[in-house]
Amino acid sequence: MQATRFAIIGAGQIGQRHALHASNYGQLVAVCDLDLEKATTLANTYGAMAVADINSLLSLASSIDLVAICTPNGLHAAHAMACMQAGMRVLVEKPMAISVADCKSMMEVAKQTDKEMYTVVQNRFNPPVAALKAAIAEGKLGRIQNIQINCFWNRPAAYYQDSWHGSKEMDGGILFTQFSHFIDLLYWLFGPVTTVQTLAQNFQHQGMIAGEDAGSVLLQMDSGAIASLHYSVNSHAKNAEGSLTVLAEKGILKIGGEYLNTIAYQSLESGPLLISQSSNSANQYGTYQGSMSNHGMVYANLVAALQGRETYYATAEEALQTVAIIERIHQSINLQS
Repeated sequence: MQATRFAIIGAGQIGQRHALHASNYGQLVAVCDLDLEKATTLANTYGAMAVADINSLLSLASSIDLVAICTPNGLHAAHAMACMQAGMRVLVEKPMAISVADCKSMMEVAKQTDKEMYTVVQNRFNPPVAALKAAIAEGKLGRIQNIQINCFWNRPAAYYQDSWHGSKEMDGGILFTQFSHFIDLLYWLFGPVTTVQTLAQNFQHQGMIAGEDAGSVLLQMDSGAIASLHYSVNSHAKNAEGSLTVLAEKGILKIGGEYLNTIAYQSLESGPLLISQSSNSANQYGTYQGSMSNHGMVYANLVAALQGRETYYATAEEALQTVAIIERIHQSINLQS
């Protein structure tokens, strides 16, 4: 069977991670970036071709099976749709886009072109998260009553200097760029959201972030459960916590650590959740850290899906729902301002 032929748009930090796994699970054919020097450096590492604009990449469509979209958030929609219209499948980094309207346009193009569109939400592969998902599906927790999500990370001023980060048009805000994984897990584990109330402030990043740098959200789930989300990029010096606590009819459980990577405590009628040990650490990006490094699992599942051996672990509709919840949170902030 011929190896999957990959291309990447965006040779930044996350593009470099995709290049590694694309080469591990197939062949990296091309790297595209407006900074040709950056594209060339990454392409040369894996014996690929470097191009400086998307039109040049689109002209290579016949030799590419799938393009990983690793560009700024605000460009995901345009780049994904152009690639699908040129005849290529796409893998879109989180967030899928920064508006529901763009997500719907992307899904419509995927339908019209009959080209698959995959999205990246790698925290679903965290062993404690996967164990919680299975326990909920098996009814081990009974009725979910309360959900608390805390994400206290650090993004220094240097992160926003000479960068698209923080802009309304390209970044969309910290819920999209830093915390969309947590919103995805809220929806994936616990279902739709009915109502949203938000308080938010920009405490330390005025002039750097077009929006809040910290907030608290109270959500009523369609199931009746009450959820809260507390988020900030103002944690002193380093990322401090990424946690999910569930209080349910048949137990209590907290997934903690900095990146939802450990079980902090649990007391379940059915007995403790048993999780596989993971050696994965957080994604390292020089001056800051990101989410858990599970992209290898994403690519393993992606290639299996492309070959018809497995179903892909995340749907475009789920990615759209994440964007929809963030839009509602932003609307709630605006209503209170």
